[in-house]
Amino acid sequence: MLKKLSELHDMARGHRRRRLVLAAAHDAHAMGAVIDAHQNKLVDATLVGDERKIRNIAEEHKLDISPFALTHEPDNAKAAARAVKMVRDGEADILMKGNLGTAVLLRAVLNKEYGLRTGEQISHLAIFELPTYHKLIGLTDAAMNIAPELMEKVSITRNAINYFIKLGVKTPKVAMLSAVETVNPAMKSSMEASAIAKMGDRGQIKQCIIDGPLAFDNAVSTKSARMKGIISPVAGDADILVADDIDAANGLYKAFIYFASAKCAAIILGAAAPIVLTSRADTDETKLNSIALAAAVEEEVVSS
Repeated sequence: MLKKLSELHDMARGHRRRRLVLAAAHDAHAMGAVIDAHQNKLVDATLVGDERKIRNIAEEHKLDISPFALTHEPDNAKAAARAVKMVRDGEADILMKGNLGTAVLLRAVLNKEYGLRTGEQISHLAIFELPTYHKLIGLTDAAMNIAPELMEKVSITRNAINYFIKLGVKTPKVAMLSAVETVNPAMKSSMEASAIAKMGDRGQIKQCIIDGPLAFDNAVSTKSARMKGIISPVAGDADILVADDIDAANGLYKAFIYFASAKCAAIILGAAAPIVLTSRADTDETKLNSIALAAAVEEEVVSS
């Protein structure tokens, strides 16, 4: 059981140091996060981008980039392609977004010729350390998929399960969220939660325990589940929360941080390597934790 995000840092330090490539590296916030991660012995790094801008930013912000390899590519789309090819060719293990649009980076990731496609949906996984919960808890998808259809949601769920397995959680407990605990044909979230839970029962989604629909309180509170007469191995002990759409997930994500004082780490899954997309609004701690989350695993787990 993982209880602290600091355990991810320990995991990252416990194996071969992972190699990160920062695409369009001419960004002070991203460079600062990579330097912090390197100083904490989490990653080595290559900076791909406009060399003049990178060096100017480093000088202006007093950032020491001397430990890093630097590849000059001033065009953002080409920088993204170069970084993705490095991962594909085994020269890097983690891809990170710098000063370029997410869509530009994902176009390179999904390129049919040189990209990092796996057949799974590209999805966002956040992991939180909450003072009111007994272990780390994952949430998907708060940033990538707006209104996923059933099979897209299955892929998103599988991405999160596989990553938790990589982190050492042998049989993750997954709560498919809805506003209700019973199947209501008028509520798509309850219908799809029930279908995905049954897929788990039938072995179509492996190495996990899935239940749903579960309202949020039942997913995280045994007391609430008991009061409502819900008997479930997931209730009150969920490792992963799967929301119906981006609105529900994003609202939970921000409530955890702003109202529950949560610490957070987040990465993008579904590609052949983890992708770090930090926001300027993220704290330095969140950025470091996100790189640690990407660096904590040593090898990929193939989806079942």
